[in-house]
Amino acid sequence: MRIQQEQIDALNRQQDSFHRQQLDGLRTLYEEKRMAQTIQKLADFQVALPSWALGAGGTRFGRFSYGGEPGNLEQKIEDIGLIHQLTRTAGAVSLHIPWDIPEDVAAIRQLADELGISFDAMNSNTFQDQAGAGESYRNGSLSSVHRAAREQAIAHNIEVIRIGEQLGSKSLTVWLADGASFPGQYNFQTVLQHTEDSLKHIYSELPDDWKLLIEYKPYEPHFYSTVIQDWGTSFALANACGEKAFTLVDLGHHLPNTNIEQIVATLMKKGKLGGFHFNDSKYGDDDLTVGAIKPYNLFLIFNELVYGMENNPQNPDLAWMIDASHNIKDPLEDLIQSLEAILIAYAQALLVDRNALFTAQQESDVVRCQEILQHAYRTDVRPLLREARLRAGGAFDPLETYRSLEVRKQLVKERGSSTRATGL
Repeated sequence: MRIQQEQIDALNRQQDSFHRQQLDGLRTLYEEKRMAQTIQKLADFQVALPSWALGAGGTRFGRFSYGGEPGNLEQKIEDIGLIHQLTRTAGAVSLHIPWDIPEDVAAIRQLADELGISFDAMNSNTFQDQAGAGESYRNGSLSSVHRAAREQAIAHNIEVIRIGEQLGSKSLTVWLADGASFPGQYNFQTVLQHTEDSLKHIYSELPDDWKLLIEYKPYEPHFYSTVIQDWGTSFALANACGEKAFTLVDLGHHLPNTNIEQIVATLMKKGKLGGFHFNDSKYGDDDLTVGAIKPYNLFLIFNELVYGMENNPQNPDLAWMIDASHNIKDPLEDLIQSLEAILIAYAQALLVDRNALFTAQQESDVVRCQEILQHAYRTDVRPLLREARLRAGGAFDPLETYRSLEVRKQLVKERGSSTRATGL
């Protein structure tokens, strides 16, 4: 389905007076120039949505359809187009192969162009055995002690690159589930060397203007060890591959209470932070809605991201993507909520008085440092988000507009209640 711009505009007009009052209130706290710069940066900020996240969610024990699921890649991109029309922030899709192999590349590109959607990082899948595959990844993929399994995994990643080239993507994300469930299952050095050799082979197939993004995760699906278990291992592998290889940080892929903002700062200083996967967690890799559990932590991470983007020209432009599970929520509503949380944290970080913070740091005024950060964090920046959306033709309140226009009801009417999207 498509939302008519007139429908969005009509609902926006109902909130115009309230919005102007809130925006004027912010002008009493921040100078006009700072607000204008923040609004522009919010308008420019785009987050890729993963193609697998448009279907119904559930738990590890079951999946519960919400009705109106996209039955093919075209419908997934149309759903992203709906979210982008409402938020003006979801201007990219990150495809997961082989879940979403385009059958007609030209038609998919044309549809994406019509909706203002670009193709962000491509994602390979060697954590599941695929139908008809000659080798199993039961004992690892890129790290496997079995050469045939490694070669199959390498060939798959190269295939993903070729598909991405046709779509206009510029990067490949590699996440490995490779690991050991029991001590002694494999030799740590051997599997690490296999992984490095495999990644170098994949890297050699990258087009000149592409990036290789290497993800890491401390545990799961194996619970004794993971081959690429932390940012240091990813960083080392990226360095071994070359200047087009970078570390990708997933918020959920850390042990409890890890200082992720320090990891971000270190990687940007070294010019090796390539991408970011947004989600939230209470216990581990819960993949919850962004900002649902630790909004202050998200702000602190963005504080380092903003500083790094302003002060580390050696680091490339970052690839932003949501990688969360909506569980039992309407997936489109969950993605809208995540985008809002991301932009709120970004806006708050943009409002940090960096000159004052630097002075307080040099004077070792710890109390003042905390007050400066929390002043920005406690600011209600939603009027800035709304203004950025309104200027771009988006909705004053994307979630409320989505519900008012009964989008899910229309999707169920068009697609039925029995379609099942590909993915987890």
